[in-house]
Amino acid sequence: MYRYYIEDKNHVPPFNEPASELTIGTRPLKLHHAELITAVFGTNIELGGVMESTRELTMVQGEAIVYRDNLWFDQEFLEAFVKQARASRRACQAAFSANDRAYKTYVVPLAQDIEYTVGPNGQPIYLLQLWYFPDGYTQDITPIVISSEEHEIGFYSVPDFMTMEQGDLTHFAPMRAVMSIESWVHVYFASIIFSNFARAGRLDRKIETSVFTSLRLLWRAVLEQKQILHASGAVEIGSNCAIDPSAIITGPAKIGNNVSIGAGAIIDNCTIGDNVTIDAGCALFQSTVANNCFLPFRAALYMTSLMENVIVAQNTCLQMCAIGRNSFIGAGSTFTDFNLLAQKPIRASDRDGRLREVGQIVLGAGVGHNCRIGSGMVIFPGRMIESDVVLLASSQRRVIEYNVTYEESDHHFVTGGDVHQRFYPRLGERIEPIEDTW
Repeated sequence: MYRYYIEDKNHVPPFNEPASELTIGTRPLKLHHAELITAVFGTNIELGGVMESTRELTMVQGEAIVYRDNLWFDQEFLEAFVKQARASRRACQAAFSANDRAYKTYVVPLAQDIEYTVGPNGQPIYLLQLWYFPDGYTQDITPIVISSEEHEIGFYSVPDFMTMEQGDLTHFAPMRAVMSIESWVHVYFASIIFSNFARAGRLDRKIETSVFTSLRLLWRAVLEQKQILHASGAVEIGSNCAIDPSAIITGPAKIGNNVSIGAGAIIDNCTIGDNVTIDAGCALFQSTVANNCFLPFRAALYMTSLMENVIVAQNTCLQMCAIGRNSFIGAGSTFTDFNLLAQKPIRASDRDGRLREVGQIVLGAGVGHNCRIGSGMVIFPGRMIESDVVLLASSQRRVIEYNVTYEESDHHFVTGGDVHQRFYPRLGERIEPIEDTW
């Protein structure tokens, strides 16, 4: 059994890095692929080769799985595709229905690496860059349509006078998830909607359909004298963690190793990586925090994804955001998620810098790697702050109304700002070395 992948060298804005290097959830996408394929196919799988484009599919030999390395998928999706493909005994390509609510809502907006076509039965579908070949390459490839089997979950109740849509806002949590990572919005959707929400949707469905699951959760709760979603049946905690007894953790949740959670912290349906510190009074809802992050007291995350080594200072609120690694968000900053002019839909930049609607009434902002955001900043919905940017709060710039590029970074215009190094240039650009002054 072989695996091949097509190397996607496009940079994902605002991170200025290929998707394979980005952290989706708590794992870099490249590592996620390796671990997932091993889990599905076992250790008896070899790397057949690395391709630059689909034109090189002809090099595929033997039984093989082939994927573009910016394509994120979960184990449930891969297993469903491989099972149907092997049963067909034909070369197959993964696809989804254009009418699938979860995929249509989250995968299609801003995406360019999925192909709209019509399936053999006349059904409109999107083709994904994921293939299975039972015996080497062949031109005769059959699309396999994988349903998300989405589960609708309410997450936000907005008064009628404030929005174009009335009543509760909902997300479609898929039982099987896939995402072409081409924008920070896709990082957000994959890390939050297709991970945390999907996990909650799967648990809801298990409770609805399995008496055994319901009894197991109830039994764990009785033994531990906790509510069902607070007990270990719904909350997974790693080793060597220090959790204050007054902290409230609601499942389904997953907490890594060496995590410290302070007094009065609230964690609801979150994924926490290793070596994370969450101080007293922090509130995290449906969020993902990767390894080595630090949240001082009273920091708040709502449906937000943090990559590694991020610091979110006290009294800061991030809503529906994706934050790159090694970034700092200053105290008292607010990332808003709702357009006050409700009739104006939220737009975000795609991979080519074009503003396009994302189909969401509420959405936060994307911050690149190695950014420094000063205290008291206000960032509008859908905006991007490019990697290596420094923003200093001032009377001239405290509210971020537009995307901020590296050239607009404040460190270019203040004395001593040259100490801030650039680590993530755009594709094709070079980093100018900093001269030693000593």
